[in-house]
Amino acid sequence: MNPVTTFGLWGAVAVGLGLYGMIVNPQPMRKILAFNLLGSGAFLLFGVVARRGAAAGLPGDPVPQAMVITGLVVAFSATALAVALLLRLLRETGYATLHEDTAAGARTETPGA
Repeated sequence: MNPVTTFGLWGAVAVGLGLYGMIVNPQPMRKILAFNLLGSGAFLLFGVVARRGAAAGLPGDPVPQAMVITGLVVAFSATALAVALLLRLLRETGYATLHEDTAAGARTETPGA
């Protein structure tokens, strides 16, 4: 098995585990981590596809590399935003999860109390 196939398989495994984690885990922090794993697998697969094209005798194209680097920067900033929102939710409600009774913004307190 050559290294390109190995990296391709590991990229597919990372995408699969990330997708599984996004579906199964109800906790927001675990969903963020699963989304990062899914994205990393996608970046790895994209790099493998670009490498296979270069290995086939085609001239090297810097566009896939630039797209992966840009995607990594965007993924990092989106993760930072998601964690900041999760910390804000924790500070405001005291819970790190969304409950069904407070999901619509309804308060259980009576006004004026």
